Amino acid sequence: MIVSNEKAVYHIMSRTCLDRFPFGDVEKDEFVRIIKDFSKLYFTEVIGFCIMGNHFHLLVKMLPEHNFSDNEIRNRYINFYGKDKEKTFSEIHIDRYRKKWGNLSEYIKDIKQTFSRYYNKKHDRRGTLWGERFKSVIVEKGHTLVNCLSYIDLNPLRAGLVKRPEEYRWNSIGYHVQTDNRDDFLSLDFGISEFGNRNRKERFEGYRKYLYESGSLDKSGTGARKVIDDKIVNNERKRKYKLSRSDRFLYKTRYFTDSGIIGSKAFVSENYQKFKHLFQCKEKKPKTISGLEGIYSMKRLTEA
Repeated sequence: MIVSNEKAVYHIMSRTCLDRFPFGDVEKDEFVRIIKDFSKLYFTEVIGFCIMGNHFHLLVKMLPEHNFSDNEIRNRYINFYGKDKEKTFSEIHIDRYRKKWGNLSEYIKDIKQTFSRYYNKKHDRRGTLWGERFKSVIVEKGHTLVNCLSYIDLNPLRAGLVKRPEEYRWNSIGYHVQTDNRDDFLSLDFGISEFGNRNRKERFEGYRKYLYESGSLDKSGTGARKVIDDKIVNNERKRKYKLSRSDRFLYKTRYFTDSGIIGSKAFVSENYQKFKHLFQCKEKKPKTISGLEGIYSMKRLTEA
């Protein structure tokens, strides 16, 4: 179901047709990058996501197309396709862009097709990657939305991949903690009154508390089980669900294993020139690492 030309939140799910778990770390990284890119082009607010080994979840708010001016559409086109493509933008296509970029089906189609092209090229294969058209569920804002987001963020724990939700890098809680929500990718607008008057940090802490408490529930008789150990939850309760600077640093240390080059800006730039043929990233500038002052990185290698 899709609501036309008004705000609506959707839980999107889609699964690959390939056997077992074909999406590894590199593929998941690329999937997140693709979602981020198209979310800047389309009229969206991404609230949550989780990329698993054979499927993905996306919780996204589609915004009414009439909210966006002709100038905004022009800017989105140039930002997405690049300054050198500015001359290809035509005013006569504005209405077509406006209609397309407000359409959920087009948004998901672009994400899935772009990732399919990347995956097939990387693995030297042809053919379809996805086993079905995506499923979409309209989600009411408020407590229903937060419940849905926590369900999505707890996926890696139900699969036994991690013990804490933020330890997984390819879900929304992991993205918040490990990158400080880099590029303001994720929205914390849940439509709940008790969250509404809080600042961003307080909203996040409130959601994290809800997530841990939800994961600790023993849903006996429902077929569900606890996914967060009682000792972990009790320890978080004692700390009032606040992340210390050392906690955040430990979560950010993934850069020391996932980056191809890490160090000062000059060091990263110099060594990138020597090994750039090994990198999947198109960017040539070192990226700052939030929380690690003076340290830069270049994205991970495509192959070991």
